[in-house]
Amino acid sequence: MFRYLRLTKGLLGANTYICYDDSTSECAIIDAGNKAQDVEKLICENNLTVRYIILTHAHYDHIFYVEQYKELYPDAPVVIHEGDSTFMQNPRLNASIYFGPEKRFPECDVIVRDLDRLPLGQGELIFYSTPGHTTGSVCIRADDLLFTGDTLFYGGFGRTDLGAGDWNQLSDSIDRLYKMDPDLTVLPGHGTKSTIGYERENNPFI
Repeated sequence: MFRYLRLTKGLLGANTYICYDDSTSECAIIDAGNKAQDVEKLICENNLTVRYIILTHAHYDHIFYVEQYKELYPDAPVVIHEGDSTFMQNPRLNASIYFGPEKRFPECDVIVRDLDRLPLGQGELIFYSTPGHTTGSVCIRADDLLFTGDTLFYGGFGRTDLGAGDWNQLSDSIDRLYKMDPDLTVLPGHGTKSTIGYERENNPFI
């Protein structure tokens, strides 16, 4: 069974999640906007083993500390969707140019596409391509958990005015999410958790 831990003090209020299989203690870090030492502390306190470092998209506030994460966990590949893989080294597309000094990040180790799966513990992570906020935004399902990055929030949704955002793509992506199990727990890139059913009924984006 998958469980998660959440860090909430990231850049621009970004969340970092640690999704783990409670039977094996194998985990994936999802997004890299919180300080590496804070992530390491949670990993150690819970005796977890890091299998992956996953980026829901390549915006500055979600990738800023990825190099430090990789230094701590060199055997854990950094995973990103193919649509955002080139954003890492492009300060306009990764939005660093808008929030501070231009920054270029290393290329990622593993490229995923829609409906790709990665094993984790005794289960697997499923990647859903949800473009709109960025070209390569993804949502990641782990059993009854859905990590939505900046595609869908509690009572909100991702902006499309940074880099390669596209409103029509975002609309299609959110429609795709609304067709999923209403009991899925939504774990967004900013803010608190929700469910697909709640957002489908109450989100302004309906």
